[in-house]
Amino acid sequence: MTSTSEKTATSGKSAGPLVELDDVSKFYGNIKALEHVSLEVHAGEITCVLGDNGAGKSTLIKIIAGLHRHDAGRFLIDGEETTLANPRDALDRGIATVYQDLAVVPLMPVWRNFFLGSEPTVGVGPFKRLDVKRMRATTRTELLRMGIDLRDVDQPIGTLSGGERQCVAIARAVYFGAKVLVLDEPTAALGVKQSGVVLKYVAAARDAGLGVVLITHNPHHAHLVGDRFILLKRGAMSGSHTKDDVTLDELTRQMAGGSELEELSHELERTPTPTLPGGEDATGSTP
Repeated sequence: MTSTSEKTATSGKSAGPLVELDDVSKFYGNIKALEHVSLEVHAGEITCVLGDNGAGKSTLIKIIAGLHRHDAGRFLIDGEETTLANPRDALDRGIATVYQDLAVVPLMPVWRNFFLGSEPTVGVGPFKRLDVKRMRATTRTELLRMGIDLRDVDQPIGTLSGGERQCVAIARAVYFGAKVLVLDEPTAALGVKQSGVVLKYVAAARDAGLGVVLITHNPHHAHLVGDRFILLKRGAMSGSHTKDDVTLDELTRQMAGGSELEELSHELERTPTPTLPGGEDATGSTP
């Protein structure tokens, strides 16, 4: 029997990218939201997209997720140039997006949120009803498969921690057959421990053979799990690296602005107070 890691190694490295953006641009009137951006998403790899607020990360997500259409360049899925009509079209092509707000119903149980919008049923006609038993069992099994051991899948999902809710969303995407998983700032509102838990399940999705796009502004989190790194600044690419050719320090420096940050540090240096003749400084006090 072939192990998951062997499958990933076989399918992920030799095949072409699952998703590819080639010189893609997006304009809103005269505003250039995204310009000449290229990236590749391979099976069994994590592509990290880094940038500050306003860098173009949200626009990039919306193009991959089918919410917005690109205006220039090429968008390819499995090597075929395409334009997604809507998010359902993206899902049908195997692209699942987990947004920062997760779009869950807090008072509904975990199993109901797991199947939200795709509930299996039993019976026909007026006797048709939700297959609650199957949904409970499947939710529990799939969460355990991802290493998530919840106390009770009947508890409202709103009672889970932010990290646990993110993990449920990742497990859901894996179960429903996603080939590409897009994660929008999954650790942005989490503490150190919960962020580590989420990154663990991001890596589990990668090891299951998915191509993952991790949107983040945290270079430490990106470098821990990432294979490829795309840096955005004001809608344009400011860097493109693989894990082998960039260190965490260099990734952090580029993310922080590099030379711009060095110029700012010079401007913020404390300047000595000039001393006037007679021993008084410029404030009028005598040392």
